[in-house]
Amino acid sequence: MATKALFNTVVNWFIRQRIDQIEHFKQNPVETQEGLLFSQLFNAEETEYGLKYGFSSISNYKDFKKKVPIVCYEDFEPYIEKARQGQKDVFWPGVIKQFAKSSGTTNAKSKYIPITAESLEDCHYKAGKDLISIYVNNHPESELFQHKNLRLGGSAEMYQDFNTKFGDLSAILIENLPFWVEIINTPSKKTSLMSEWESKMKAIIGEVKNEDVGSLTGVPSWMMVLLQRTLQETGKESISQLWPNLEVFFHGGISFKPYKNQYKEIFGKDVRYYEIYNASEGFFAIQDQAGSDEMLLMLDYGIFYEFIPMDLYNTGVREAIPISEVEIGKNYAVVITTNGGLWRYLIGDTVKFTSTSPYRIKISGRTKHYINAFGEELMIDNVETALKTACEQLEASISDYTGAPVFMTNSSKGCHEWIFEFTKQPKCLEEFTQVFDRSLKTLNSDYEAKRYNDITLKCPIVHSAKPNLFYEWMASRGKLGGQNKVPRLSNDREYIEPLLKLNEL
Repeated sequence: MATKALFNTVVNWFIRQRIDQIEHFKQNPVETQEGLLFSQLFNAEETEYGLKYGFSSISNYKDFKKKVPIVCYEDFEPYIEKARQGQKDVFWPGVIKQFAKSSGTTNAKSKYIPITAESLEDCHYKAGKDLISIYVNNHPESELFQHKNLRLGGSAEMYQDFNTKFGDLSAILIENLPFWVEIINTPSKKTSLMSEWESKMKAIIGEVKNEDVGSLTGVPSWMMVLLQRTLQETGKESISQLWPNLEVFFHGGISFKPYKNQYKEIFGKDVRYYEIYNASEGFFAIQDQAGSDEMLLMLDYGIFYEFIPMDLYNTGVREAIPISEVEIGKNYAVVITTNGGLWRYLIGDTVKFTSTSPYRIKISGRTKHYINAFGEELMIDNVETALKTACEQLEASISDYTGAPVFMTNSSKGCHEWIFEFTKQPKCLEEFTQVFDRSLKTLNSDYEAKRYNDITLKCPIVHSAKPNLFYEWMASRGKLGGQNKVPRLSNDREYIEPLLKLNEL
């Protein structure tokens, strides 16, 4: 009892200290961000990137905007490749030894995001501590520390390439966690780092079914698969029967809206939900109010934020503004400068501000058409390339198409559904679907992971559209004309449902 009391005293002291620091940056957002920016410019001024763009001569934000370009991954990739080969002082001081691998580029299956010691400690791990601090501060009656946290990451295998390591961000985080964190987490580090998903799933269930779980952390689609299988294994009717002390699900990565009713049903009791906004590039925001759908932008994680209004971005203009100039309700493309060595980097996400005192946001989408209902990050470039391959192999051609997710239910897995208007029908639609699916796996490692053994995503459903279907649909919406385009990808079923109905008439 004395040890437990001491532990609670230390934890409560830490939480109070951190909540005070969060309140400070909420009250002083511009000063916090400017101080962070110039600290990082100073740190990197002797790097190759710093010398090229004159970091040492930058004395204000106006200089920073003028001298340092806004880049996407393709622009920055040559510097990343140098760092991956072990060169030091490329865009951040010293040698960067670890890179988080994720998909989503136009010319490569995967991208490699640098993970420095500073980004690991002052961003990703700091955010994990803050998530707990904010939650316990909001719910002082919580018994979170008396029970285990069930964590579920993605692919956890690390690879060696050149002189550096790369792998899923979750592998890097788990591999570098301090020993005391392992005490409160389940499954074990050994199980969490298993690479083969089927074996890993069985091992996780074998460990967690007998644990006293009080919280869950993970991506909603993957977590749902685990929970469904755990119920099948244990014969329980609901998660609350298995883990009666479960009180909160910390989730992120994809939209939670399609899953909320499923979770309510599978839990069998009221559970709190807290959303986080993180990526390989950094940890950006945390839901700081119970029951809210907004997240607090975390301003002291070593990330300097800029924003491009989407009405400008869509015209091809890369003109960013600092946080002090954003407006509530407008869509912005997010630009980040980080302690991981990314400089004015477009991450591809769009956000809307719901508040500027403090700065709270909602994720509004991506800068490109996409499907990311299951964490697959399927981009238009992936689809176009895969369709080209399928059309060439099956001697087909397509005039219009659109795709959308089919969301998981408690009795069925998710998948993608497509409707293609062929100007030349493929020799076999089933074979066309298989080639299209295989090509997407080749082009996109996240899609490949979700399709592995049909764990999360089943094979796509493909429909052949009647002639002129898309013309009729666009006409019915008053969207005929050269300035109006058929939405190729959507993260919901807003477009595909009316098209499927119209195709049946």
